[in-house]
Amino acid sequence: MAVETDVLDELRRLRTRVPGLTGSLAATVDGLVLAHDVPEAEPEGLAALTAAALGVAYRMTDAAARGDFRELLVRGADGYVATYAAGTTAVLTLLAEDRVNVGRLHLEGRRGGARIADLVATRVGPGTGRHADRPTPTPTSTSTLTPTPTPTPTPTPRATPTAAPPSPPAPAPPPPTAPEQHLATAPPATARPIGTLPVRTPQRPTHPPRPQTGV
Repeated sequence: MAVETDVLDELRRLRTRVPGLTGSLAATVDGLVLAHDVPEAEPEGLAALTAAALGVAYRMTDAAARGDFRELLVRGADGYVATYAAGTTAVLTLLAEDRVNVGRLHLEGRRGGARIADLVATRVGPGTGRHADRPTPTPTSTSTLTPTPTPTPTPTPRATPTAAPPSPPAPAPPPPTAPEQHLATAPPATARPIGTLPVRTPQRPTHPPRPQTGV
């Protein structure tokens, strides 16, 4: 592919610009090799390890709230392994000797990553990362989202209440008779508890008792 040739040319230019650089590799974030210039290492295994280290670096920057991943530097007894982000779908890994100028390594690595990101975006386009196999969502038609207007019911006119005609005055009750007047003026009977008998007051005799003679 043309993108592999262009990326490989960029990797070779990096070797000439950075003294002490021994190898370079460009891969996707999923661990697939795009181009490589690593005569002393296996490119497929290095790309797979780069993807694994990239996952840890992403988690570390996120946990430490350091923003998006930019670069990762690992130092061993015999040199350095530096990894730089090349856009959102690719990554650049550089192998360098222990005597390399780390500042120059970072400067050229960041520039090389930006150029590789432009090449991948121009020749391959978006969608080459781990989510490339996801289907593109189809926009929903606006006609299906427009609600059907509901007809407004016509209010039924209410009947005006009419005033009822005044009722004729009730006739006056007749005057009570004599027995009714007696009952009306009699004092009410005293209520007593249920199950008790009324107490009668003894009355005195109307005539004095007669004296009794000889029994």
